[in-house]
Order: sequence, then structure tokens, then C-alpha cells
Amino acid sequence: MDNNTIWLIVGFVGQALFSARFLVQWLASERQKKSVIPVMFWYFSILGGSTLLVYSIHKEDPVFILGQAGGLLIYARNLYFVVRHAKQEQTAGTSE
Repeated sequence: MDNNTIWLIVGFVGQALFSARFLVQWLASERQKKSVIPVMFWYFSILGGSTLLVYSIHKEDPVFILGQAGGLLIYARNLYFVVRHAKQEQTAGTSE
């Protein structure tokens, strides 16, 4: 397998991970019969976004790099809020 094929696989895997977040969100919303964003949405966003960032750096595409890097900051911040909120609820639940 040549280098170009490996990088194409990396790009397609990143895109598949990134796209999977919408499938996760859609299925969670269907189960709850309302629009929700499950925690796995943020994990898939980070995994897919990171893989696509690596791919875009390899391709030396500044537009793609900026878009993925900016998105990763937002995904990480949202995941931080989710984890922090869960810890606060857990702490509040144990102190009662």
C-alpha cells in the first residue's frame, strides 16, 4: 500500500467518525422523541475532527486546518461542560 492510499484511508476514516456523530445524535433523539445531544456526539466530534485535522495538515490545506482546529476547541469545551456538570450532579447526589 502506497503513502497516498494510507492518507486517503486516514481521511475517509476521519470523515466516517465525524459523520457518525450525526447518526448517534439522530438515534438518541428518536429514542427520546425530542432533540438531544448525547455525550457520544462530542466524543465522535473530537475523534473525527482530530483525524481530519491530521489529514488536513498532511494535505497542507489552511482552510481545512483552521476549520478543524477551531471546531476541536468547541467540541472539547462542550465535552468539558458535560463532564463537569455530571461531576457536580454526582457530588450533589452524594451529599444529600
